[in-house]
Amino acid sequence: MIAPRRFLPSISSLLALEAVERLGSATAAAEELALTHSAVSRQLKALQDQIGVTLLRREGKGLALTPAGADYAASVRDYLQDLARASLKIRAGGEQSSLNIAVLPAFGTHWLLPRLRRFAAENPDIALNFGTRLSPFDFTREPFDAAIHFGGADWPGATHLELARERVIPACAPGLAAGQLAPADLLALPLLHLESRPGAWEDWFARQGCPAGHLRGMLFDQFGQMAEAAALGFGVALLPAFLAEAEFRAGRLHPPVAGYTEVDGAYHLVWPQVRPPSRALQRLLKWIESEAKG
Repeated sequence: MIAPRRFLPSISSLLALEAVERLGSATAAAEELALTHSAVSRQLKALQDQIGVTLLRREGKGLALTPAGADYAASVRDYLQDLARASLKIRAGGEQSSLNIAVLPAFGTHWLLPRLRRFAAENPDIALNFGTRLSPFDFTREPFDAAIHFGGADWPGATHLELARERVIPACAPGLAAGQLAPADLLALPLLHLESRPGAWEDWFARQGCPAGHLRGMLFDQFGQMAEAAALGFGVALLPAFLAEAEFRAGRLHPPVAGYTEVDGAYHLVWPQVRPPSRALQRLLKWIESEAKG
């Protein structure tokens, strides 16, 4: 149910409030909004009268927001951004149904998008939109229908569809380590680490029968950045198969130790349990489940 009209100010008055808070004066807000100073002042007064709380105060010859006005302006900014995103979404999709998917950057680029190209061709009535998220979020507060998650089936309030297990391999610039090395030889080289995979190198060495203590080195928050650093010769990166294979084909990196190692964790497509999946999401789930099995 929509709130009563008395709690729904006009868009123009909200734009005026947001602009005054961000730009610091009604004069600057009027210039940005292509309005007169008096028009902005009228909109702000009407908004204040409607809300029933003092949002503005006189400061010299100008206007300044009260603490309540500044807090309200911050909430208004979020609302205006959500409205703009909704408008952009419908404009971009036109008459199509749309699916908003939160992706992990490297997995999205190298595993998901190449596969979704065929889905998009087979389902021209569905528009796919993507956003980057590196960790779980609340589906009730974010504008996504589904997301890619790495780890266990442990996203709260979400249904999980496993897409791929994690397989990793060391990778470095050809000039850093020529030929094939024994796993223990990597301990003498600089090792690159991913923020979201603490202990990944220690686990890898243990699986090779070569226990290692706490390992230090450069830290990155995305696989793509770490792979780029490895290609520039900063050290050895422990990369997932979907990214390593692309780098090996390009000749930017090579595996100083042969063979992929399967480790704990998997990539999942997850969607909220609080609402049934839309028809568009149901079609994607059916399609991508067969793709993952293939």
